[in-house]
Amino acid sequence: MRLTRAGEYAVRCMIYLSHKGVGVLVSKQEIAERADIPTHFLAKIAQDLARAHLIEIRQGPKGGYSLLKDPAEVSLLEVVEVMIGEIYLNDCVGRPETCPASKRCAVHKVWEDARDQLRETLAGVSFAQLSEKESCIPVFPVHKKG
Repeated sequence: MRLTRAGEYAVRCMIYLSHKGVGVLVSKQEIAERADIPTHFLAKIAQDLARAHLIEIRQGPKGGYSLLKDPAEVSLLEVVEVMIGEIYLNDCVGRPETCPASKRCAVHKVWEDARDQLRETLAGVSFAQLSEKESCIPVFPVHKKG
């Protein structure tokens, strides 16, 4: 599994909005500039995130995007799978009917276990956690304690 460009941009968008907070309206231009996402790509990503009820899109000159859910309740897995579909690593796991040997195949079990571990790892990370730490968005200052 390789995260697509759309998936990466969706993660950046969600980190940026999570940093701003629930319900805070942020212009498309600001997100595009600060999160380094091409504006035309951001519009498509935002539609997918809005369909998943993660963000709201407000149209017009004073429009933009706002986060609908508490970042602590949105996992990295949820956003990734909104963008790329369910993670399954190999066709025999995602579509067992494509492989007549999947029920008895030793490799099939390895693919399933790896998929489950990856999904568990991504599900265990929230956007609240991601927005509090140094991230892929260089505009957030890192506050070092000490």
